[in-house]
Amino acid sequence: MRKRRLALSAALGLALCAGAVAAQTPVDESLSKRDARRLDNMEKVVGELRSIVFRARDTRQPVVVEPADTDARLSELSGRLADLEQTLTRVNGSLETTAHQLDETKRENAALRGDIKALSDKLSALEQKVDAAQAAPQAPPPPTGAAAEAGPAPPPAASPTEAFAQARQLMLAGSYDAAEAAFRDYVGAYPDAPRAPEARYWWGKTLQVRGAHAEAATAFIGAIRGWPKTAWAPDALVELARELNALRKTTDACETLAELPRKYPKATAPVKARAAAVRAQAKCG
Repeated sequence: MRKRRLALSAALGLALCAGAVAAQTPVDESLSKRDARRLDNMEKVVGELRSIVFRARDTRQPVVVEPADTDARLSELSGRLADLEQTLTRVNGSLETTAHQLDETKRENAALRGDIKALSDKLSALEQKVDAAQAAPQAPPPPTGAAAEAGPAPPPAASPTEAFAQARQLMLAGSYDAAEAAFRDYVGAYPDAPRAPEARYWWGKTLQVRGAHAEAATAFIGAIRGWPKTAWAPDALVELARELNALRKTTDACETLAELPRKYPKATAPVKARAAAVRAQAKCG
């Protein structure tokens, strides 16, 4: 016990001496900032040592030295650094996911462009096949029956609107030969008019009446080129398939019918029924 008191007294004296020395040591103004920081650290250490010695003397109990404030701050900074690392990991994961989604979108867009080009090429190929199968153009037969009774052809129209209306009126009147000629003239005179695709559609209808399958198929191909979103377009596609089947091009007819639900999913029930009938005639798989 006596030895412990002597050791405690010695430590206390050492701390007091060191504190006195530290307190009496003049700070030279020429000291660098680094030396000044070292001196401050020494004073802190001496202060902590004095506190430990006095606490041991007063309590006569073992003294537990608490971690320095610097250690606590280092621990706090380490925790913050760990949080930042987790945040960066999540951000990197989000960036990788976004990059993957962008790549998927680019691939899907490329596939869509490929499908559009393939459909356009398919229509061009169908048109070439129909042209190859088409016989040499023949002069239309003289009007007979209702067409003959209709009298002379109406005077030339003054505008595309009037020309289309006259051709449509001839068809509604049952003058199919005259209507065929009128729609043919309309397409030849106004190939870029807004109603030119519809005129091709009705032209194909008049050609069907006299069994001109190849010419009718060509007219229907011209009508649906570009896949117009009109009320008559789904029927034009089905009629094209019908003419292709009549020309014994069953594979092309089935491929054409396969485009109906993709291009015109809202087709009417009668159009879908006619498509089913043509599909059965062509024996599509």
